[in-house]
Amino acid sequence: MTVAPEALAAIFERAPALAERVRGNDAASIVASARSEVARMTESERIAVLDAHPRIGADPVSLSALSRSEQGGATDIATMRELAALNEEYERRFGFRFVVFVAGRSKAQIVPIFRERLRHTREVELAIGIDEFLAIAGDRLERITS
Repeated sequence: MTVAPEALAAIFERAPALAERVRGNDAASIVASARSEVARMTESERIAVLDAHPRIGADPVSLSALSRSEQGGATDIATMRELAALNEEYERRFGFRFVVFVAGRSKAQIVPIFRERLRHTREVELAIGIDEFLAIAGDRLERITS
């Protein structure tokens, strides 16, 4: 089964340079292709891929339908404020957006993950962010191709 270009654009939302480069007939081959393409990218291109992803806890109006469903519904104000502060700290420290494969976890469950990842080096965190981005893409592909 071939995944249509518009479906790939949704999978790799806001990262069209990556969506246009990937090839494959199933989720595994598309993610492998994306991983290969990202490995050839410059650091600034990899950062652009991460920055294309929406912030955890962003205003739901600004999210794609896929991101809205993945990030779940509303949560308490204290958690939303903490996520906003953590997003700011993370982006100031590393220079790119925090990306995590939510995988059904609540926003409150993401907070300790956020804190832990703030302890990493920039190089480690860039690699983790890309892996998380690709995990999100793989999950989305599995859902649309099954």
